[in-house]
Amino acid sequence: MTAFQTLVWNHETGSLRLLDQRRLPEVELFIECKTLSMLTEAIKTLAVRGAPAIGVAAAYGVTIGIREEIDREKTLTEENFLNIIAALAATRPTAVNLFWALERMKKLGLDGLKKGLPEDELYSRLLQEADLIFAEDQRNHRLLGEYGAELVPAGARILTHCNAGALACADYGTALGVIRAAHNAGKKIEVFADETRPLLQGSRLTAWELLKDKIPVTLICDNMAAHCMAGNMLDLVIVGADRIAANGDSANKIGTYSVALAARAHNLPFYIAAPTSTIDFSLADGSKIPIEERDPDEVRFFGEKRTAPADVKVYNPPSM
Repeated sequence: MTAFQTLVWNHETGSLRLLDQRRLPEVELFIECKTLSMLTEAIKTLAVRGAPAIGVAAAYGVTIGIREEIDREKTLTEENFLNIIAALAATRPTAVNLFWALERMKKLGLDGLKKGLPEDELYSRLLQEADLIFAEDQRNHRLLGEYGAELVPAGARILTHCNAGALACADYGTALGVIRAAHNAGKKIEVFADETRPLLQGSRLTAWELLKDKIPVTLICDNMAAHCMAGNMLDLVIVGADRIAANGDSANKIGTYSVALAARAHNLPFYIAAPTSTIDFSLADGSKIPIEERDPDEVRFFGEKRTAPADVKVYNPPSM
């Protein structure tokens, strides 16, 4: 078990409790998403982030949305159900787990509506599906960790970029799931975490998460990775993924591409740890992966302090 929970469904209140990742590591604050708008805002603003976690959150978001609609209108139409799906789909275009989870919920919901199921029964079926998606996330990532740990030598010094841990999933993690499993197997590993500009997921989240679980971690700046490789300080790289195309091309947090090139130049193994739900077989290669561009102020500011001219042009894609 990890030392914290990223998201928890409250069956009594019908709401999703999220560890607000925007506030870490300074404050461990939980937010209770009771409405669809609260949850879509939480996904958009990265209160919850990481492709698997977004997928699980979106599945529960469908149930929150239909509960709101039923309570307000006393019924649920197909049009309103599809609007709920669309609102969640618009939150983060790169993370394919979002669409994978929504497609499962959409198929089940439309089937129930066509059969004329009573609203409460339809809600219960969709909530059971969301619970199943949550449970699958937990089980699959623990298995992924066990399989991946077999590739990690004893005493390995591992570089990871961004956060692909329990904070990015329902539980355990993908890249950090492999690291956790290797640590739990007594392999005496050490982790190096890139800080991950502009939002510092490596320093704020990965370092916090690994320290919570007492896994040795050293924080480095983003531009230090190749230097550490050249200095024989690293043995391998493990990262997660937001989306993987049919040919194996992958999109992960911006900066991953340069880390991969550096690893190749220094002949270091480079692994991507991800569940099958992250593979998008509809895309032939990585050039087809949609990449959002986020708020320029994420780059102009460092936390709450402005570090660039207010009117400077900014390019801010979150994945590559």
